[in-house]
Amino acid sequence: MKELEPGGEGGVGKLISLRAGGWLPYTLRINFRTTESRYPHGFTMEATGDLEGKGIWTFEPEGQFVNVTYDWTIRATKPIIDKLSFLLKPIFRSNHNWTMKRGQESLKLELLRRRAQTKEESAAVPSPPRASLVVRLLRLDR
Repeated sequence: MKELEPGGEGGVGKLISLRAGGWLPYTLRINFRTTESRYPHGFTMEATGDLEGKGIWTFEPEGQFVNVTYDWTIRATKPIIDKLSFLLKPIFRSNHNWTMKRGQESLKLELLRRRAQTKEESAAVPSPPRASLVVRLLRLDR
């Protein structure tokens, strides 16, 4: 993930670029722009690129925890997905589930790193999962 534009108050206008890849031999390139801030209750983003649509993040405090909901309504614009999804939907679904599980692992690690009280605690948090072997072999992670 790379920040392209910082945005203004509440992050509105912030633009980030993301590349995601699963075990299938392709990556998705997506830009997210924050279009609305409801700080501290959430924000809305517009996605463009290989996936297009809208994502709405909602944060609801519950004691010392926060319930996070991400409602993402998108459509694929990447030709391989758009043209072959009717035929390969089970394979795309499996790739998606695998990728989301890895993303969840990475998010948990990032939260642990950010909550660390010392540099030593932060350094003890493992690195996020690497890209899949297929993506690394085909150099799609670059």
